[in-house]
This record gives sequence, structure tokens and C-alpha cells, in this order.
Amino acid sequence: MSFLQKMFGAGGKDKGMPTTGQAIQKLRETEEMLIKKQEFLEKKIDQELDIAKKNGTKNKRVAIQALKRKKRYEKQLQQIDGTISTIEMQREALEGANTNTAVLQTMGDAAKALKAAHQHMDVDKVHDMMDDIAEQQEVAREISEAISNPVAFGQDIDEDELERELEELEQEELDNELLNVPAAAALPSVPTVEPIAKVSSRSVPAQEDDDDMKELAAWAS
Repeated sequence: MSFLQKMFGAGGKDKGMPTTGQAIQKLRETEEMLIKKQEFLEKKIDQELDIAKKNGTKNKRVAIQALKRKKRYEKQLQQIDGTISTIEMQREALEGANTNTAVLQTMGDAAKALKAAHQHMDVDKVHDMMDDIAEQQEVAREISEAISNPVAFGQDIDEDELERELEELEQEELDNELLNVPAAAALPSVPTVEPIAKVSSRSVPAQEDDDDMKELAAWAS
């Protein structure tokens, strides 16, 4: 029976078979133990190498024995390295399987919950309900449009007729203003002061002509 079989049981039918989490924990503990064993063997190898160096020229037999022990330790160390690699791969595989199991369990629970939620729903009823909602939204839209439109009172009146009536009213108002203007204000006042005659540059010679005519008339008589 192998080491792993001793740890996890001889067969899958064993009722005492550990769970995935327990198996991962045991693998970690074993890995830590083997790492400590590695460190111990590395120290022993260094010690035997020192012994071989110190006795290489003094005591050849002691040096040879130290080298033999060093070789055995190195072989054990090599075996432990392989075992640790195997344990690491197994642990990673179990961790992946454990993760997949948890994911599948969660997905299964979610599927059950979704199925239970849909048990109280009917697709046809949902479609009918959505149709009713759409219909009510259309009614609400029409009501909003009707409320927002101005009242239709007076919309049949001719706009051109209103324009003509307005022009007549404006003309009538203008006529009234012209009739109410006072007459005195319309014409300027006549001046009462006699204007001063402009003195002509020929007034003095004209006076002299009159005196001559008088003198001629007196002589002729």
C-alpha cells in the first residue's frame, strides 16, 4: 500500500474517506514535513562534505565514509524533491476540484432558486401584462397630448377678416383725431404791426427828382 493510499484510504468505497478539504489540508501538512526533511538532509550533506574535506589528506578512510553518507543523503533528498512535486500537483488538482465543486454547487443552488421563482410565473400572463402596460401608457400619452393642446374655441374665425377689421378701426381712430384738431392751431396768426419799409439805396435821388419837377411846374405857370 502506497503512502497516499495510507493517508486517504485504500479505495473510494471507504466510508472514512476524507473530504476534499481534509485531503488538501493533509497534503499541505505532509508537504511542510517533507520540506523540513529537505532542510535536515541539506545540513547533513554539508556536514559530511566538511568531514571529507578535513580528512581527505589525513584519514582517507574517514573521508570516503563521509562521502558515501553524503551520497545517500543526496539520493534521499532527490526522492523527497520528487515526492514534494507529486504532492504539489495533487494538492493543486484537489484545490481545483474543490473550487469547481463549490462553483457547481453555487450554480445548482441558483438554478433551483430560479426555477422556484419561475414556478409562480406564466409566460402568457407576462405577455398579457406587458400588453396591458403598453396600452395604458398609450392612453396616458393621448391624455397628456389632449391636455396640453389649447382649447379649440374660436379656431374657425377667419384671420384675414380680423386683419381687415383691425385696419378699419385704426382708420376710424385716425379720422377722429383729425376732426378733433382745433382751427386756431391749424393756421398761424396774422401780424398786427405794420412792417417797417426797407430803406432803398435809391430813396435820396428820388427826393431830388421831385423837387426838380416842382420847380419846372412853377416856371411853366
